[in-house]
Amino acid sequence: MIRIQRAAFNPGNEITLLRETVPGIGAMVSFTGFVRDMDGDDSISSLTLEHYPGMTERLCAEIESEAHKRWPLQASLIIHRYGVLYPDDPIVLVVTASAHRKAALNACHFLIDWLKTRAPFWKQEETTAGTRWVEAHQEDEEAALSWSASDQQTT
Repeated sequence: MIRIQRAAFNPGNEITLLRETVPGIGAMVSFTGFVRDMDGDDSISSLTLEHYPGMTERLCAEIESEAHKRWPLQASLIIHRYGVLYPDDPIVLVVTASAHRKAALNACHFLIDWLKTRAPFWKQEETTAGTRWVEAHQEDEEAALSWSASDQQTT
């Protein structure tokens, strides 16, 4: 399930709801990303996320489908917010559920690496040094590329 939304969400409530609606889960893994209050020495007062409606949902559905092909998942959930967010606000939630922990762990890692580097979201920070676009980080790109290696284990 994928939700791209402006509204806030409660990660704990979302995880509980998924657990209650999918029977027989053996392992559940979640990742929640929050707005930081600092970037280097600069204090962040807000983060604005923009996205391309339609394309964002389509690309997220494609990568969610890929995770389900690679690992025996019983369920997955991706929630990503857009709009103006403030420090400590949750931005993204990725939850994967499987009969066994390894599949759930790997799938969650795969999905968050992909979201961080490939999902069509643009981030702009409002800081004490002014407004600036958030640039991609090389280590994020390398992490995402590691999932396309031909010898990548999928179980």
